[in-house]
Amino acid sequence: MATARQRVFRLGLIAAAALILYLPGLGRPPLWEPDEGRYAEIAREMYLSHDYVTPRDDFVRYFEKPPLVYWSEAAAISIFGAHEFAIRLPAALFSVAQVVVTAALAEVMFGDAVAILAAIALALSPLFFGFARFATLDPALAFFMTAAMAAFYMSARKRDFGEGDGHRWFWLSAAMLALGTLAKGPVAPLLCGSIALIWILVEGRAREISRIPWISSIAIYGAITIPWFALAAYRNPGFLEFFFIHEHFHRYLVETEHGWGPWFFIPIVIGGAWPWIFFVPLGLRDADSVEAVSHRSKLRFLMIWFAVIFVFFSIPRAKLGSYVLPAMPALAILAGAGMASLWTLDRNSSRRICALFASLNLLIAIAAAIALFAARDRMPFELADDTYLIAGLLGATAIVSFTLNRDGTRPGVFAMVLALGMILIAGTAARARRHLDVFASYRNLAGQVSSNLHPGCILASYRHDVHSLPFYTGFREALVSYRGELAPFGDSPDAAASFIDNDEALRKLWASEKCFVLIANRKDLATLDTLTPTPAIIGCEGKKFALSNARDAHRAVDCRSEHL
Repeated sequence: MATARQRVFRLGLIAAAALILYLPGLGRPPLWEPDEGRYAEIAREMYLSHDYVTPRDDFVRYFEKPPLVYWSEAAAISIFGAHEFAIRLPAALFSVAQVVVTAALAEVMFGDAVAILAAIALALSPLFFGFARFATLDPALAFFMTAAMAAFYMSARKRDFGEGDGHRWFWLSAAMLALGTLAKGPVAPLLCGSIALIWILVEGRAREISRIPWISSIAIYGAITIPWFALAAYRNPGFLEFFFIHEHFHRYLVETEHGWGPWFFIPIVIGGAWPWIFFVPLGLRDADSVEAVSHRSKLRFLMIWFAVIFVFFSIPRAKLGSYVLPAMPALAILAGAGMASLWTLDRNSSRRICALFASLNLLIAIAAAIALFAARDRMPFELADDTYLIAGLLGATAIVSFTLNRDGTRPGVFAMVLALGMILIAGTAARARRHLDVFASYRNLAGQVSSNLHPGCILASYRHDVHSLPFYTGFREALVSYRGELAPFGDSPDAAASFIDNDEALRKLWASEKCFVLIANRKDLATLDTLTPTPAIIGCEGKKFALSNARDAHRAVDCRSEHL
């Protein structure tokens, strides 16, 4: 049995390996619209204003989400400066921490071999890897929920949630749920509480519920969460109703933004957890030992963990792929247990499983290559090139992993080759992301207009918003004939400068002596050509153009071909 020092050393190595995976090149890609640009600007304004109670986006109060991730991003800005690395660093660190907690829980449940394999499965799952390098709130929520579930499990190992360690682990779980609430709202205690309650009832341990330290745990939860909610409500009338009713109850039951059917997470989970999810059925096997009852209890815990999150987020139409991140550790542990079973199977069984796995991956690689060939004319050459490489790496990994374990006696080599192949695929996917920047980011456009902006200038966007524009330019973005997500608090006096209510107001400001730079979509250029003075195109990127009312405007690039 591993000593405490050995466990700490192993978890430290896992953390170091995850850092090496997630940090290199973290700040290289530009911020993607809309999420990265939005969260970056909220954190920048929080840092500049030193107001850590009221989040603001484009200097308009913005209460869709709680502030913990903004706090962490603002802290990173204070250390590293306002650029992409600082904005993405919290997501990367939360993801590293989630990998470590997953490994620690897997070791408690199934031993050190499963811990290492589960860490590999989680860290190198495509969905998890992608969001570990993307500035959004979900990695933080996923970490706190994973930590809360791990602490709850440690507490539940004590019969009747016994005094001492059992209570302390439950208090830690309450603290993690509180931080999860500050990361993304009450979904953390709702889901984790549901998982814990269902598992307790399924295990026939309902009588133990009365032994849980409810009062002290609720006090811990309240001590962490109430101060921000109380201050935000005191300073911002209407906040509580908007946050709880509109942003959670209404959004879950009514909102159709990002609308998808209940099937949405099926391909997301399979593709996002591939190839590791292949081994989950192996991990669900009953143990043939005196530990069989305990083993089945652990499997039920993991299955309920995954199922509750999967079903909960499948119900509403408004959903994104990142919502399932808190369920990934349960799959990773099951996948780790399944891979570890290759060491205990007889040679022929192990060989057949590895052969099936390799054949399936090879077929996927071939099908992907064929699909890419058919779509090659509809995607950038560089992106197609990298995507071909990913398909080739998947096929090569399948062939090499099986070849080196064709007799079924070297599952360790099989797992190592698979991990190395996924590292190469992850690196190629990170590079491929940069070829999509032109469709999702406007860092270059912001740089082009900066030479035409000076104190007193108006920077605006016509009938849309570019969330990262204030972050990159340092100027407030006035939204013309549009309010978008800023509408709920857009009528407050401090928000007036963020809006130009209609086209007539735009025409008056454009014709004034004020310096004016306007960002417009290609489809609106014909409408804006009627402005006086005639707009000068000073920059462009993707479908967006930058226009100026200055006669001596500096043109950063030649956009005539794009204008045509």
